[in-house]
Amino acid sequence: MPVKPHPSPTRVADVPPEVTGQPRRVVVGGVTWRDTFAALKHRNYRLFFAGQFVSGIGGWMQSTAQGWLVYQLTGSKVLLGTVAAVGSLPLLVLSVWGGSVADRHSKRTVILWTQTGMMVLAFVFAALVWGGRVQPWHILVLAALGGVAMAFDIPARQAFTVEITSREDLMNAVSLNSSIFNAARVIGPSVAGFLMAQVGMAWCFLLNGISFLAVMAGLILMRLPAFVPPAGRSSTGRHVLEGLAYVAGHRRVRLLLVLLGVVGVFGWSYSVLLPAYATDILGVGERGYGALLSANGFGALLGALTVATYGSRVPPQRLVLGGVWVFSGMLLLLAAVRWYPLVLVCLAMGGWGMLLFFATTNTLVQTSVSDAMRGRVMGIWTLVFGGTMPLGGLESGLLSQAVGVPWAVAIGALVCAGTGLAAWHATRRKMRVAGKGKRPQVERESEP
Repeated sequence: MPVKPHPSPTRVADVPPEVTGQPRRVVVGGVTWRDTFAALKHRNYRLFFAGQFVSGIGGWMQSTAQGWLVYQLTGSKVLLGTVAAVGSLPLLVLSVWGGSVADRHSKRTVILWTQTGMMVLAFVFAALVWGGRVQPWHILVLAALGGVAMAFDIPARQAFTVEITSREDLMNAVSLNSSIFNAARVIGPSVAGFLMAQVGMAWCFLLNGISFLAVMAGLILMRLPAFVPPAGRSSTGRHVLEGLAYVAGHRRVRLLLVLLGVVGVFGWSYSVLLPAYATDILGVGERGYGALLSANGFGALLGALTVATYGSRVPPQRLVLGGVWVFSGMLLLLAAVRWYPLVLVCLAMGGWGMLLFFATTNTLVQTSVSDAMRGRVMGIWTLVFGGTMPLGGLESGLLSQAVGVPWAVAIGALVCAGTGLAAWHATRRKMRVAGKGKRPQVERESEP
């Protein structure tokens, strides 16, 4: 009998620095499903993965119902942007403090407290809607309180990922986290659209509250070493300032955060306008609106799995900048088309490009900083990503009121594409300097 050749072992190769500014190694050879789901070999991460998936479905059900409720109560595009802004404003004010808390306390404990708070808010929302007493100001207050919880939850959750996996599997874990979020984004809006049409939107808020129990169960079941508080604890203010100074002196992280901030303000805010886009331009109801969000989430899910599978093989410059340009191009097309099937394709492809950019940027930031600073750096990352959303929500709401939803989306897309082009020129210039024999400066603070 002929002997079947053994598959070639996984190999790595050295490649030049690009966005990271550092020499790096990539995996070469065949791709397997084991590569796509590498982080799931860690028991703690499997528990985290399952809990976040269930809770994510509930979260997207609530988000879908909330946007629809605001527009049905008021018919105001400005209020759609205002609710998004109020929900994100606490991230602008508190996320840096949240990063400091993540570095000084057990991240599991911090996440348990924040998830409990958001569960209570979901139940309050459900009670108000069920009783027919909900008013726009209720939605604004609950959105603001949810933003406070998220300002402490996001930095802790982001920095917690490396503790429940490993540094080698971090990019895969970040990408799988995004896949959870976006798989839920496919399922949640579709379920919400069905529930709103059949039994009422109060069920969306109630089921979201119940879904938080899955996250808490997973966190409690994890096997983690006892938390050891950092030695030589400084005051909270000084601790926060150390994190800000660290990022200010880190050129690569600064560049990535600037690009993330621009996309957060001018690009990601398109999602705030989807209820108005669905109602006024496409003329679809609850189910059609849910399908728009699901299409966007499906594309983003594919983007997350793309990074999980190929992130260690493709140069990060292509993933970061290519993702921005695909996302921007799809938003421009979205602004021009009215045919519903093509709109779904635009949203799916836009979600794919957005996740190539988002997951790669998140990983590059985390792997460029020291373990002791990761919580504070991710607090600043949260400040930039989430904190720019109030600006984006207000910008998109006011601009759409003045020039219409399509033009507001198109202008945001052009700004994002132009910023990506500027970042590409900056990296090309740095690579040309390196190509002339000048060794690029490697910053001490970026070493793990």
